[in-house]
Amino acid sequence: MKKVFTKVFLSACALGTSVVLFAQNAATEAPAVESSFHQALKTKFIEGSADFMSMVAIALILGLAFVLERIIYLNLADTNAKKLLNGIEAALDKGDVEAAKAIARDTRGPIASIAYQGLMRIDQGIDVVEKSIVSYGGVQGGLLEKNLSWITLFIAMAPSLGFMGTVIGMVMAFDKIEQVGDISPQIVAGGMKVALITTVGGLVVALILQVFYNYLLSKLEAILNKMEDASITLLDLIIKYSVKYQK
Repeated sequence: MKKVFTKVFLSACALGTSVVLFAQNAATEAPAVESSFHQALKTKFIEGSADFMSMVAIALILGLAFVLERIIYLNLADTNAKKLLNGIEAALDKGDVEAAKAIARDTRGPIASIAYQGLMRIDQGIDVVEKSIVSYGGVQGGLLEKNLSWITLFIAMAPSLGFMGTVIGMVMAFDKIEQVGDISPQIVAGGMKVALITTVGGLVVALILQVFYNYLLSKLEAILNKMEDASITLLDLIIKYSVKYQK
């Protein structure tokens, strides 16, 4: 999983560098006739100050990189808990603890990892097993929530960058007014356009990342609920095994 995230992050960094280079090249080009969405987007990107808009674009790219990594991780973590527990139950009914451990060890996901940790301590008493399940459940919960804070960072950064562009645009407008000594619409329009476009860009990026973030939260909550239910069921199975096979 670390290798997957590393590849995603490096790809995002490379794409972010390309965006910066595109912004620098686009800033030197004259706006073409808008014949497509791509041309219209490119023109607005230039009008919103290419150097500044590139930072908003990089925030989107890095945010989506973390989103993609979490989507892959959470989908891999979301396994069939019922099938896993049925296999463990069948093995424990036969008194074959090693087979139950093998089933948990060969199944991916946090639920299987928690089950394996509990089965490793099945001979140490139910209290030790319960503490092990609770402790390792907290570890797995932390791994599931990993990198979500980075997504919230970019959600907050994107509109902040847009608002900063608003302030810079207003400063540019007042600088022109001071230089010319006139408040005609043509003089103010340039700075106001930068202000509005950067604000819109930041808000759009934040909205996109917020939608993915809410999806990840719903996915995370579903997995955590499965973990809690599976932990309770596993404890019941171990108690049943202890009563049947241990004195």
